[in-house]
Amino acid sequence: MLNRAPEPFVYSPPQDPWLSVVHADQHMLLVDKPSGLLSVPGKAPEHGDCVEARAATRFSDARIVHRLDMDTSGIMVLARSAAALRHLGLQFERRKLEKTYIAEIWGHPVENSGEIDLPLICDWPNRPKQMVSFEVGKPALTRWEVLERCARTCRVRLFPKTGRSHQLRVHMLALGHPIIGDRFYAEGEALAASPRLALHAESLSLHHPEDGKWVRFETEAPF
Repeated sequence: MLNRAPEPFVYSPPQDPWLSVVHADQHMLLVDKPSGLLSVPGKAPEHGDCVEARAATRFSDARIVHRLDMDTSGIMVLARSAAALRHLGLQFERRKLEKTYIAEIWGHPVENSGEIDLPLICDWPNRPKQMVSFEVGKPALTRWEVLERCARTCRVRLFPKTGRSHQLRVHMLALGHPIIGDRFYAEGEALAASPRLALHAESLSLHHPEDGKWVRFETEAPF
């Protein structure tokens, strides 16, 4: 039986809800991004629909501070002033905030928690995929804990201490338990186990750009 070539990617972001607002004030905007929607516009004209564009239709001053992978859902913060953009941007740069993610992974880790400290770099011939490289990779650290053990999968909470591209996806793969539905890193049953990447940005805790107060925002994983 001949292997079928993978079907070409067609960008078809979800339309409902158009923009799920978690919090809005004069300094920042928090939204719950659905899986399948870009954070910022892609290079092709047909890839213009994104969080940034949708936010601008309701909040003309909203500006992107960080990104989530298109396939990842969850909490994102946008700045609503130049001062807030600087303040929030520095928090990401200096790792002064905290993030948690929920993921469904294939198989069962031996331990109930652990730490993955593996440097990452772009797998250039296969971009946008990333890979572990001890020679030229940038430091990447993820802590994890098992929340629930199911028949063939585990629900885990992930605590990224760095923010490398595809960090959680590659680290779970390196652990031997890829995130189900991951079209880049999962194969076979692990890929087929979910119609979407089972990765959700659950919470974001940061210093409010107005007064520095520590605040936390959270959204529930839709899988």
